[in-house]
Formats: sequence, C-alpha cells, structure tokens
Amino acid sequence: MRQLTYILPILFISLFFSCGSSDSTAYLPKPRGYHRLEMPDHSYQKDAFKDKAFKGYPYTFEVAKNAEIVPDESFMSEPYWIEVQYPEFKATVDISYKKLANYDSLVGYTNTSNVLTFKHNVRATAIDEYTTRTNKGYTAVLYEIEGDVPSQFQFFVTDSTEHFFRAALYFPSSTQNDSLAPVIDYVKEDMMHMLNTLEWQ
Repeated sequence: MRQLTYILPILFISLFFSCGSSDSTAYLPKPRGYHRLEMPDHSYQKDAFKDKAFKGYPYTFEVAKNAEIVPDESFMSEPYWIEVQYPEFKATVDISYKKLANYDSLVGYTNTSNVLTFKHNVRATAIDEYTTRTNKGYTAVLYEIEGDVPSQFQFFVTDSTEHFFRAALYFPSSTQNDSLAPVIDYVKEDMMHMLNTLEWQ
C-alpha cells in the first residue's frame, strides 16, 4: 500500500508532462506585431509646379508621384505655403516659405524654426540636428526627432540672402511610431530628394 502511495503521484506527473507540447515556448505569449507595409518604388514628377495653381511660386522641386501638392489652407497660412500629401499613408509634409529682407530676418526665421522643432522635446526621446549643403549648394539644417511625436523629420534650407524654405513631416497620430517606421523612412527619402532638387525661381 505504501508503494502505491509513492507511485501514484509519480504516474500523474509523468502523464501531465507527456501530454504537453514538446515545444517549451508553446504557451508563452507572443510579442505584439505590426502589419507588414509594402512600400511603392520611389519615382518623381519633374514638372509638378507647372500647374496654374502654383504659377509664380519662388521655388520648385521634384515631387513623389504617389504624393499630391495642395495649397495650405490653414488659418495661419501665408503665400507660397503648401502641403505635400500622401493619402495612402495619411502623412503630410508641411511646406512654408519666407522671403528674406535682411540678415536679421534670416536669424529670426532660423530661431523660429528651432523653436517649432524643439517644442517636441516634451515627448521626444532624442532630437538630432545636422547641417549640410544641398546638391545646389544651399545650406540646410535637418532634424530627426525620436519618440512618440507627431513630426519625426524636419528641415530648413536657405541661400542666406533671399529665400528661406522649411519642411516638416506630420502624421495625424503621434503614438506607436514604431509601427510607422517604414513609412517615416520612406517619406524621409522623398524629403531628401525634395531638398536636393529644390531650386529658387
């Protein structure tokens, strides 16, 4: 009888483990995943600003073929401000433009651009700033903003005498930017192409 007392628990334990999966991770919860996004090939329109709606604009650049340019109709919009919209991604690149009157105006617009960028400091985990020159020889300052922020990439570019041009990528949602990473990288490449094909008119 004593032997039976010891054998029964061992038998039950053996049966319990033999019925389980041999895969030790079978019952572990899976990490949350995101839908795989298929990005279209990058291709660009060279004559996007020939539309009569943009006649007389002081700048031009090549625009992605899967994007569309529309005038900025927000209450704070000024002449020559536009939006480059990506309907399939629900992303917008806001473009603003200022005519430089003198050196003080250049300093003022540069400071304003910095203030607008660093407003994201509240939610940003990092803001990286780079200064470069475009293919046309213009000075540009680029900002990459990490964290759950509504704008992840911005830049301004100027010839320092007449023109000041600013671009900022925005999404309607500022959360879960990890899931937006492929789209952010995709639009950033288009924005770099925009920067390097920018010309003053």
